[in-house]
Formats: sequence, C-alpha cells, structure tokens
Amino acid sequence: QLELVESGGGLVQPGGSLRLSCVASGLTLDYYSVAWFRQAPGKEREGIICIGTKDKTLHYVDLKGRFTIARDNAKNTVYLQIDSLTPEDTGVYYCAVERWWTCRTPPNMDYWGKGALVTVSS
Repeated sequence: QLELVESGGGLVQPGGSLRLSCVASGLTLDYYSVAWFRQAPGKEREGIICIGTKDKTLHYVDLKGRFTIARDNAKNTVYLQIDSLTPEDTGVYYCAVERWWTCRTPPNMDYWGKGALVTVSS
C-alpha cells in the first residue's frame, strides 16, 4: 500500500532548527519528484521546495535560504531542513510526490502524506 509518512515535527523555539523526514512505502522515490508544502493556521497550503529525481531543486517561495531539501533514495526518504525558525513557520508540513523527473510549476502532485505539525514558540 502506497504511503508517505512525515515525522520530526514538534515544538521548537524561535531561532532553532528542525529536520522533517518523509518516508515512502509502496513506491520507489527514485522515480518521483518530491516536494514539501505547508499550511499555516488560517491560510492556504503553499509549496515550499521540491527536489527532482536528479537532485535538482526548485523553491516555490523565497524563504531566504532557510529551507533545504535532500533525498536518500537508499532509505526511500526525503528530508526538509529548516533553520532560523520563526513563529511564522508554524503549521502543518506535508510531503508529496509526482511521478516526473523534475519539479514543475505549478506543482501537480500525485500522492500526499498526512502532514506533521511544527509549532514555533517560546
């Protein structure tokens, strides 16, 4: 059964860092572009960053280099590193995949995880 599971969320203090993981099962991430999205309270979901099958990345929004994406195909996992967290980064973070070799704009994802909550607060 195909599944994407995000983990690594939680409560973080402003200025801190966090690494989210997206583990896939039922599919091989080698053949998918993988993107991270987030939905802040009261706002629409927005795309953050994407990584293609050849590790080319695409930023959907300008977040001043605080977000880094990386993939480990051997572990069927994609990571999102977030640095210099601010309360505005609070929200549910989702990973999603598209069976395409590169990231596209606008994103057109095939499968979604259920999300991981990140709360940035002192």
